Parts: sequence; structure tokens; C-alpha cells
Amino acid sequence: MTTLHKFLVAFIVTAVMLFTSCSKDDDNNAPSNNYTTVENILHEVNFQGYAIVTKNGNDEVRQGFGLANESIGLPQDVNLAYRIGSVSKTLTAAAIVQLKRDGFISSFNQTLDEFDSQFPNGNQITIAQLLSHQSGIPEYQLIAEQALENGQALDAIDIYNVITELISENGLNFTPGSNKQYCNSNYLIAALLVQELSGMPFHQYIQQKIFNPLGMSNSFKGTDIIDANTHAQGYLNGIPNSTYSMTIPFGAGDFSSTPNDMELWTNAVKTSWFSEAEQAEIFTQDVPSGYTDFGLGWFTTQEGNTTMYWHGGDINGYWSMIGFIPEYDATIVLLSNQQDDTGLQRNTIIQQLLTNEFQ
Repeated sequence: MTTLHKFLVAFIVTAVMLFTSCSKDDDNNAPSNNYTTVENILHEVNFQGYAIVTKNGNDEVRQGFGLANESIGLPQDVNLAYRIGSVSKTLTAAAIVQLKRDGFISSFNQTLDEFDSQFPNGNQITIAQLLSHQSGIPEYQLIAEQALENGQALDAIDIYNVITELISENGLNFTPGSNKQYCNSNYLIAALLVQELSGMPFHQYIQQKIFNPLGMSNSFKGTDIIDANTHAQGYLNGIPNSTYSMTIPFGAGDFSSTPNDMELWTNAVKTSWFSEAEQAEIFTQDVPSGYTDFGLGWFTTQEGNTTMYWHGGDINGYWSMIGFIPEYDATIVLLSNQQDDTGLQRNTIIQQLLTNEFQ
């Protein structure tokens, strides 16, 4: 097992659990000689879903694997919706960047007490620390899920109050900035900040500032129960498993999207959606080879001279990943409707791509 693989297995399993027929347009987009290799990687791990992998302007893979709905024989499709789980965090982080563009915040170094004077230890926690999981704020997910099991549905404001109570009673998990710990609470708070400062619902702000300008017409706030006509059915061990209360993840992971829309978003981030100055703040630099580090809404994984920026997600019945590799003008979109509690499929695919296809 390589150093990269060891680290990815240890890191990704804990970091991105929610809380984480091929086609070509024309001869100029003909697959490269590595097409079969990438396709084989996906077959070997029993990937089920839709995959897009491009390299230097060519499609390595653009195809569905398995069925989107086994009961009705629905094929995977580039315009079919999938839950994307924590990949939603890339959108929430981008909304915070947009807040700065719109003048609602002046710096990512502003502290939470500037927006809520009653937030415990808020004078120690910056917006940048929220988005890079350096805040020390405790996780809320299990508490919200247990409350729902007991018949009490918590909305985002309720969960916010739970988080502040946890901090008041038990303190932060660590001094902000001294450590890094993946935590959905950071992104629920960030989404509420978007809502509060913009004066519009969080999802409406994302729609207006990101989806509409990029033509992402099939991305939306997920529903507790999917529409089987337009949405891939999620599975766990072959059994349908796609029902989940979307009030729990909120800005940490409640979006659904299509492979086509996720390609649009990834390509936008890869090219011009962020300015050079914004990129310098968002993407972690100087990561040692074989390691992954947090940025503001994106991970950086370094293997040799190859840098991949990405995020993954997991939610009932689904796992996802989007990413890009500047050195190869590469885009990666993997939306699966087969839950993988171990993260092994994603880990293996990342390891194989970085050590074989992009070196």
C-alpha cells in the first residue's frame, strides 16, 4: 500500500462521510488511449452511478454504470439527479466568497461574534476557520438524527441553538486554529450566515449567484423523499435507501444535482469562477506529496508533482466526488447511487487516478 493510499484511507473515511453506454460529442473529444484503463478501474471497484473523467480536453470516461433505478430499469444518465451530500460544501463555501464580493463581509478573518455577539467563544473563531474545519466547534449530526428518531424534527435554527448549547456546556473541541477536524457544524453555521447577511433564503442565494449564472438548471435543495422519475434511487447493499430528512444536513450537505451540472460547476471553479486572489485564499498550497489538507470548501491532495482539488460526500444511498487537476486540465465527477459506508470505492479510485492516470 502506497503512502498516498494509506493516508487517503485514514483521512477520507473520517473526513467526508456526510457529515460526507459512453458518449462523445465529436471526433475532437474522442477518448484518449487511457479510456479503457479508467473504465476498468470503475468496473473493478463495482462503481454504480455516472462517471465523468476528462484529461487534456478529452473524455477518459463519460458513462453510466449499473442502473439508476433497478425496479423500473432506469439507466444512469448525465441529466439525472443524485444526492451529492457533502459536495454541497463547495457551494456553501462559494456563497461565503460571494458574500464578500457583495460587501456583506470584509474579510474571511472576521470572527463570529461580529455577526452573533452571543455565540460562545465567537471572538476566537474566524470565517476562514469555519470553512477549513479549524474552529473546534463540536459536531451536531448524531444529536439531530437521534432527536428525529424520537419524533422531534430540528430545523437549522434549532440545530444552531444545539451547537451553541454544546459549546456553552462543554467548550470547543480545541483552540481555534490549533487543529483540524472535519465537522458539519461549520457549514450549517456558514449557510445560516449566508442567509442572515444576504437577507434571502440560503438556497435562493445559491440559485441566484451560482446556479442561474452557470446554467445549472438541474441542481436543487434535496427533498426528504426523492422523485423517482427525475432522481436516481439510492441503494445500500441492494436495498433502496434514499430517504433522509434534509433539515439535518442543510448547508453541510442537502443538495441534489446531475453529473452535467456538477461538471459545469467543477469546470467553472477550475477556470474562472474564483479570481486569482480568491484562489490563493481558498485552495491550500504546499501540501506534501502523499497528503491531503483542508482549504476553504475544497481539499488539496498532492501526489508527486500532481495536485488535485476536490471534495467528496456521503448520504443515505449515495456517495459523490468532484475534483480537478490543473496540470492535466482534468475534471472528475463521480455520482454514485450505491452507498459505501467504508469509503473504499472513492479511496481506490482517487489512488488509482493519481498514481496511474495523472503522473
